[in-house]
Amino acid sequence: MPLITPVILCGGSGTRLWPLSRKSYPKQFVPLIDDETLFQASAKRLSGSRGDLQFGAPTILTGSDFRFIVTEQLQEIGIDPGAILIEPEGRNTAPAILAAALYLLDRDPDAIMLVAPSDHVVPDVDAFHAAIEKGLAAVENGKLVTFGIKPTHAETAYGYLELASQPDASGAAVDLKQFVEKPDASHAADMLAAGTFLWNAGIFLFKARDIIAAFAQYAPSLSAPVTNAVETAQADLGFLRLAPAPWSQAEDISIDYAVMEKADNLAVVPFDGGWSDLGGWDAVWRETGPDENGVVTSGEATAIECENSLIRSDSAHLELVGIGLKNIMAIAMNDAVLVADMSRAQDVKKAVAALKTKGASQATHFPKDHRPWGWFESLVVGGRFQVKRIHVHPGAALSLQSHFHRSEHWIVVEGTARVTVDDEVRLVTENQSVYIPLGAVHRMENPGKVPMVLIEVQTGSYVGEDDIIRYEDVYARGQGAKG
Repeated sequence: MPLITPVILCGGSGTRLWPLSRKSYPKQFVPLIDDETLFQASAKRLSGSRGDLQFGAPTILTGSDFRFIVTEQLQEIGIDPGAILIEPEGRNTAPAILAAALYLLDRDPDAIMLVAPSDHVVPDVDAFHAAIEKGLAAVENGKLVTFGIKPTHAETAYGYLELASQPDASGAAVDLKQFVEKPDASHAADMLAAGTFLWNAGIFLFKARDIIAAFAQYAPSLSAPVTNAVETAQADLGFLRLAPAPWSQAEDISIDYAVMEKADNLAVVPFDGGWSDLGGWDAVWRETGPDENGVVTSGEATAIECENSLIRSDSAHLELVGIGLKNIMAIAMNDAVLVADMSRAQDVKKAVAALKTKGASQATHFPKDHRPWGWFESLVVGGRFQVKRIHVHPGAALSLQSHFHRSEHWIVVEGTARVTVDDEVRLVTENQSVYIPLGAVHRMENPGKVPMVLIEVQTGSYVGEDDIIRYEDVYARGQGAKG
């Protein structure tokens, strides 16, 4: 079998899974079903030798804010990426896939790409690999292959693929007749009964040269800016930053609209081994496995005489109790709680829009702010002060920095910190503290082999994250809140 390069897309925001999924930390990086994140599960599913399949190191496309999250989560599961391409801004799936194809073709004229989102659940991995094997035969004949999911119910949240003929028992690829937009309930029921319609999973398999040729034929306006963005990309530590100027000229468009709905060489591999894009809390409820009363509890949650409900606390310090609930989803975090009828799962994005309108930070910002050195969370914020808990990984270091508007007090509560304040460097251990005056050049490091945790109290006229000047940084970040 030829080598397959997984191309994993992980730049989405997943607003329908608010409050757990937010723009600053979307659902693919969150443990939704078990201890692994969806991104980690996707990478593991497409790694190493799997039967007759051989996967190469994955190529990842993501945004700048997530680049260190990607590397950290891959490191946790023992996977080294082949390349991490940084998109200067989100331009949808078509430019991202074309950029990956150009990058891979330059390294292998026969490169085969398996493009997959990073936020899907595929319980039967062996069945999925068998479907990939069936798709390879079509790829060798120059086909652009997509994977269609056998519907289990009349779903209105997915687009559909209409097959040119009934799939046979072998599961071989079938020619595609047409794409169908998300239907209403009546149309979805008719398609389910027809047996020639599959859910559009947004997973693709093709040779890099074939998809590049398809872009040249069906979406030629994308070719020049994306090619320029790849050819003038800049290496940054272990990342490859696509050039911002040409990238901004690429149309914001999906691969379906740009190429797939126009191409005449498409084939579909039917897949019925279980699949979900976890597009709402109702999907999380189904995939997690309700008990005999149809109830799913997660975290510090308790259900009393409830039916067909999801009760989930994602805060170790917040007990969520449901009594007599029916068809309810209740999800609690430190800073936000969602309570809704299960039938309104697709309307959660309306809550995000409403919160944005009122200027609530919970609409987009996750309680924990993840950085390459670890993470922090705000415990209390006032008019002229803020209290944070800061977690620094072993061997990690924050940038050498200063602030215009605030001073800081640090109290180490776990581990040992190496602290720099202007010309002084010293070790600060548990129950010791240090004061950082306004304007002082400072840094904290964790020289130990266990995590270091400290409480930071900021005081001053402004305590925003963008009040920072970086002088040195081992992660090569620039200025600004995240650099």
